Amino acid sequence: MRKGHRPTAVRVTDSPKAVFLPALIAAICLTLVFFASGCRKPAAKPSAARIHAITQQLAAEAAASGATVRIKKAAADNDASSRDEVDVRLPAGSSLNDTKAITALLQRIENVATRSGLTQDEATHDGNAMKVTLRRSGVVTHEITIESGDARNARTDGTAKLAIILDDLGSDRAAAEAIFAMPYKLTVSVLPDQPHSEEIAQEAHRRGFEVMLHLPMESVGKERPEVQELHPGMPESRVVILVADFLARVPYATGVNNHQGSQATSDPQLMNDLMPILRAKKLFYIDSRTTAATVAYDAAQRAGVPSAFRNVPFLDDVEEVGAVRKQLELAFRGAKEKGEAIAIGHPHAATREALAEILPRAQKEGIELVQASELVH
Repeated sequence: MRKGHRPTAVRVTDSPKAVFLPALIAAICLTLVFFASGCRKPAAKPSAARIHAITQQLAAEAAASGATVRIKKAAADNDASSRDEVDVRLPAGSSLNDTKAITALLQRIENVATRSGLTQDEATHDGNAMKVTLRRSGVVTHEITIESGDARNARTDGTAKLAIILDDLGSDRAAAEAIFAMPYKLTVSVLPDQPHSEEIAQEAHRRGFEVMLHLPMESVGKERPEVQELHPGMPESRVVILVADFLARVPYATGVNNHQGSQATSDPQLMNDLMPILRAKKLFYIDSRTTAATVAYDAAQRAGVPSAFRNVPFLDDVEEVGAVRKQLELAFRGAKEKGEAIAIGHPHAATREALAEILPRAQKEGIELVQASELVH
């Protein structure tokens, strides 16, 4: 090296590796700064199971306000556009113009939405209904419809609707004939394994009564089991065969409700197996609600089966005319308060006597007797 000559610097920037490494380090630093600043990707749409759980919370909050609530759990993991639906009907006589009540209900909905990480669109009006939409990251998870107490099922003259289902027909022809002699719109539910099941179903249809299959299901309690009945753990193929066999013995059945079934209707797998069978046969389902743990109605709604549930007390747990009379009064009151009601009784002599005494008052009290199929959704 010559004296006084400065050494030539090595140009490391000419190396591809030397160019790449600083860039990589810079990118990593920027990424760390991005996340440290809280700029995270918005959370995805909740799973269908989570959406269904939120739906139950929404229904509970709305029901606590005195409203009648129906839910449809239609959200699915494989369908980004699917969502659950909640139909809220205010108590009879209530109006969407009741600012205090509506504000309180919307606040309940907003509380659930906030706790669940959802946002709530501004409520919109559509005729006699109010629409509320909930979202996660812009994707709709819930559609809520709020109707006034007279908006849907009550007639324009203010009449409420009451369906009375009489279970357990099939063994007693005389009791069936006594029911057929009543000049009222009643629904009969026929057990499939009784001596006169088929002929009673046929005669009911001929007389203009709606016929249902009273589907035997396993009970938790000590009730006497039927010879054949649906029970948890039963293979789906067996459910298909039994339902087809039962329907063959109850001609003209347009719907189904459970006979007993406190064990069966609380089993999600069995109910999930049953409902697509009913849908394929174009039958509706009424949950008799023999247990508070029932999942039958929810399963029917998820499967797209037109359905409803008993929403007033059983008519004749006590087989005395006076007791049945009081239960019918409760059914009348329930229909007026809810706009519609489904009651269930049996062809006991005491029940028939009370029906003959009380039902003539229905029209005067603003109650329209309807078939069960008219109250399914």
